[in-house]
Amino acid sequence: MENNRLSEFLIEKGLFITAIFSIIVILLIVVFILMQGLPAFQEYGFFNFLFGMIWSPNDGQYGVFAMIIGSIYVTLLSLLMAVPLSLLCAIFMAEVAPNSVRKILKPAIETLSGIPSVVYGFFGLIVLVPFVRTHFGGTGFSLFTAALILTVMVLPTIITISQDSLRAVPHEYREASFGLGATNWQTIRHIIFPAALPGIITAIILGMGRAIGETLAVIMVAGNVVQIPGSIFDPVRPLTSNIALEMGYATGLHYNALFGTAIVLFLIIIILLLIANYIQRKYKVDVGGGYL
Repeated sequence: MENNRLSEFLIEKGLFITAIFSIIVILLIVVFILMQGLPAFQEYGFFNFLFGMIWSPNDGQYGVFAMIIGSIYVTLLSLLMAVPLSLLCAIFMAEVAPNSVRKILKPAIETLSGIPSVVYGFFGLIVLVPFVRTHFGGTGFSLFTAALILTVMVLPTIITISQDSLRAVPHEYREASFGLGATNWQTIRHIIFPAALPGIITAIILGMGRAIGETLAVIMVAGNVVQIPGSIFDPVRPLTSNIALEMGYATGLHYNALFGTAIVLFLIIIILLLIANYIQRKYKVDVGGGYL
């Protein structure tokens, strides 16, 4: 008995220390980014930095607004393509597919999340860029090409979490729906999907976070031109690409401005997480004293 209590005590304290360590690491990262990025805001001006249209370090111009718009456009376009595919796949795997098919699909989808970003980028560079150039015009390095790559990259995240949310809906819901004469599709559409909606929305938000934070694959296919795109076939430079491309040689205020770019990106991610938490609380379904 004493040994069991000692083991439980050690496990509890070990988990507590791990959690505290994780929080400390996050705080240190945030403090470091703020310390390096705030000088750019102080010298150049926060609103000039945030809403400036020109990024030209050689001329002392550090406006990131065009890159913010580029990041948002790439992310939204990728989600516009990824969300329907992901939800249909998740519904199929959770509610329709037999176990034999599910056992094949699940590892295949998980494999997509394990492929390095550089492989996706290389595939886009060799295959997608020439395809877009031939069939849609332009150079092929574009917002659309980057969105295609990100679509494939965010699919595993949205599919996996959405599937888990659908399967977490109590089986009694299905039995009650079938008992009232509903078909399988009616049960999925009107009962299971609404009950799983908080988890599905969270999956979409996490997929959005993955898309907006992706760097290497986007660098290889987006074109990296600082501009607000006039069409989906124009090149763009997202915030992450800007940091990765210029950090290697940046000095002085330019160096601080790149960390300022990271602060802006960090704020966008925080906003996404706040939205996810708000939606989760708003759409929680009360089930027998607990919550889905």
